[in-house]
Amino acid sequence: MIRIGQVNTLEILRETDHGAYLVDADGNEVLLPNRYVPESFQIWEKLDVFVYLDNEERPVATTDMPYIKVGEFALLRCNAVTEYGAFLDWGLVKELFCPFKEQAFKMKPKGWYLVYCYLDEKTGRLAASSKTNSFLDNKVLTVNQFDEVDLIVSHPSDIGMNVIVNKLHTGLIYKDQIFTELSVGDKLKGIVKKIRPGNKLDITLGQIGYRNIEPNAERIMHELHDNSGFLNLTDKSDPEVIKEVLQMSKKNFKKAVGTLYKQKQIEIKPDGIYLV
Repeated sequence: MIRIGQVNTLEILRETDHGAYLVDADGNEVLLPNRYVPESFQIWEKLDVFVYLDNEERPVATTDMPYIKVGEFALLRCNAVTEYGAFLDWGLVKELFCPFKEQAFKMKPKGWYLVYCYLDEKTGRLAASSKTNSFLDNKVLTVNQFDEVDLIVSHPSDIGMNVIVNKLHTGLIYKDQIFTELSVGDKLKGIVKKIRPGNKLDITLGQIGYRNIEPNAERIMHELHDNSGFLNLTDKSDPEVIKEVLQMSKKNFKKAVGTLYKQKQIEIKPDGIYLV
């Protein structure tokens, strides 16, 4: 089956005046126009091509790769707005259409918008939507606390920055966890710091390795994040003070601190522990 909006690995079946016809394992054919046909090739040679619909709504293949595929999010530039909707630059000759009903805010030419690419079931056409939250769901999570995740910066809020988590869920990075400039569309790595009631995901941009650490080290990391990255505790601190702050013995505290130091997640200074 040839998948519209995806990269397909197809074989060259035959050459015509209009280009080369490619075929999949089920015998389905699609045209690769002359402009994309390799200068030299052999029949049955395999090619990786992106398949979409041309201006006459016929499936067509290209060796050019778009900035976005079905099921993906990307920051795209609006080239034009007509009475039907907006047309976005996604790296191909035919622009990607975003109907007015799928625009979170009215798009304007030369503006940049974070969109999701989907296949319209009624028309079979590829389209974009800037209503990205409509394609995200936190009802059933596929991540756990301390998992490393892929993030796309979605939009700012009063308390931080909303992010798309693994292209599936919504998450939030609080302002006090942001130590670098973030822009809509940025792609980066993060860690699930906490899962709150309602499957709300708190994300941190801390060091990878935060996950899968021993429980006492995990507690220290929590306290560091909740106290702006500093704890006024050392190996010379009174055991009762350590117990009051961290609910652990001094012995366990020193062991956990050693673990985090070896993982290069903390710095140990005379006045206390600092988050790297």
